[in-house]
Amino acid sequence: MTLHVETLGAGPPLVLLHGWAMHSGLWSGLLPALAAKHRVYCVDLPGHGHSRALPASDLAAYVAAVDGALAAVEGPLTVLGWSLGGVVAQAWAHASPRRVGRIILLASTPRFLADEAWPWAMAPEVLAGFAQDLRDNYRHTLQRFLHLQVQGTADGRQVLAQLRHHFLARGEPAPEVLDEGLSLLATVDLRAQTSTLSQPVLVIAGERDTLTPLGASRWLAEHLPQGRLLHLRGAAHAPQLSHAPEFLAGVLHFTHGHA
Repeated sequence: MTLHVETLGAGPPLVLLHGWAMHSGLWSGLLPALAAKHRVYCVDLPGHGHSRALPASDLAAYVAAVDGALAAVEGPLTVLGWSLGGVVAQAWAHASPRRVGRIILLASTPRFLADEAWPWAMAPEVLAGFAQDLRDNYRHTLQRFLHLQVQGTADGRQVLAQLRHHFLARGEPAPEVLDEGLSLLATVDLRAQTSTLSQPVLVIAGERDTLTPLGASRWLAEHLPQGRLLHLRGAAHAPQLSHAPEFLAGVLHFTHGHA
């Protein structure tokens, strides 16, 4: 299938992958700075924004859809993935190591669900309860999710206003797409593959992120062969909005060869 992709700028290719329930319009305030240095490809993931849903929505299908939508773009690519988008970026880099040359993982993780060996994640019962709440009260639950993304951020009201502004700008995502996305997040586990990612990787983490805690980002940076951590103090799950100048400085420093 063909996903909705918007392009801007000139230079080495930079692919932006958004998070669960969002769309690529979220990056709009960052595009002038990024497009000054890169040809930027803003992708709406399957079933989000202006992209149609997939018949099957497992991680491999997401990767195949994104790769197919950008098949004409000459690599190597730098792929920046936020939260769910970061999971897609990791899997894509595993599947196509020659095509994906650099990776930026923003508030992401190799595993969203906690267990005894992985404390830096959501408890299974919390994620299951969230999925049930989504089925019972769709709009209220999505608004609660937006609040969770800014929880702990000093300027949380301003960031929440930005998230709300972007959230419905391309219409409501279908409930079944979001439910399938939560199922993906509940089952994904890329930890065993982390040490095999040979590409340079920048891991960007918010100090106060409760959805993908800082510990997960530290683990990634330590176990990736060419990983480095950018720890943004005072940020939560949306550092690209709450700490835009620091975020942009870190990204552009990394993409221009200073890994």
